[in-house]
Amino acid sequence: MSGTPFNAKYDYLSPQRVVFGWGRRCELGALARPFGRRAFLVVGSRALEGSGAIAELEGHLRKEGIEPVRAASAAREPEVGDVDRLAAFLRERGAGAGDLVIAAGGGSAIDLAKAGCAMATNRKGATVRDYLEGVGAGLKVEEDPLPLLAVPTTAGTGSEATKNAVISSYDPPFKVSLRSDRMVPRVVLVDPELHVSVPRATTAHTGMDAITQLIESYISARAAPIPQALAIHGLALAATAIARAVKDGADREARERMAHAALLSGMALANSGLGMAHGVAAALGIHAKVAHGLACAVMLPVALRVNREVREAEIARIAEVLCGRSFPAAAAAAQAAVERVEELCAEVGIPRRLSEIGVRREALPAIVKSSYGNSMAANPRKVPEGELTGLLEAML
Repeated sequence: MSGTPFNAKYDYLSPQRVVFGWGRRCELGALARPFGRRAFLVVGSRALEGSGAIAELEGHLRKEGIEPVRAASAAREPEVGDVDRLAAFLRERGAGAGDLVIAAGGGSAIDLAKAGCAMATNRKGATVRDYLEGVGAGLKVEEDPLPLLAVPTTAGTGSEATKNAVISSYDPPFKVSLRSDRMVPRVVLVDPELHVSVPRATTAHTGMDAITQLIESYISARAAPIPQALAIHGLALAATAIARAVKDGADREARERMAHAALLSGMALANSGLGMAHGVAAALGIHAKVAHGLACAVMLPVALRVNREVREAEIARIAEVLCGRSFPAAAAAAQAAVERVEELCAEVGIPRRLSEIGVRREALPAIVKSSYGNSMAANPRKVPEGELTGLLEAML
């Protein structure tokens, strides 16, 4: 079978420390102590607050003599104004040596915290927009951000292990990254017990986001050996766990598997990039306000079909992992991979049509135009605008 040549020249970037395990949130204070005595908190959903999880984390900090300071909450995917307000808050309170930021929430909270940490110390621009890929003034993150400790409370985006933060705007419309090797969190604390209360739909959408990231990074034009190995391991964990986690949020093994798969997906995408599904997903978020994980899941089967011819060997390997068996020929295996992904989507309630998630035909030109960012650039083959338009029209 033909496949991508071995990449013998690559870099690999990951968090300095990963702490993983059920109930290990009790170690938060000890993990934070080496970084300072004041912790600015960026938290996620109201449900997380209501469950008492944030108060518990604050208690662990106080036991170690660390003062928790509420800095921001993320009720949506972060926008330019959200980042600018957080950066201003941190600067006004003199955040610097002896301080750290703790992000406790899903990908939105972690992305907001990562961007805020960077903008608090990088002050050449008046707004985070000046630093964003493709839309800004070309400014770079040159100063080390404030130390960040990430506590993901969903299993999906992998933001806890990446070097970028995805920032949105609706006027003008864009969804792009603030990116720097300096932005990788110093410590990642993954406690799958924090995921138990996540609603079914969120579990499904974030879980399929992780699976999409694992698959796209594995077949990416920028794929490299270490992230590919992580991606395959993550897929093996997620293949049988996602439906179980959606069906029974208290299924400990399923939650642990999905939390680990999401972490690995972040490590993989940070080093290999993504592809077409994520490229279109960003555009769907901006022009149709489709939740990111849901958009990725809807686009994943068609992205596999688009890339099948140029990544048949890799997609065949994915089929073996997802289906748990070998196949007599690569072509049959690649087809089985697509079918199994469609089955997984159906099992967790992912629609197949763009019209089912609120996408209107008149929005397609803008969606197509906005799909060609960093993720699409890593797709294994070029997808011209005319072809993408036809694909999306067929999905309505």
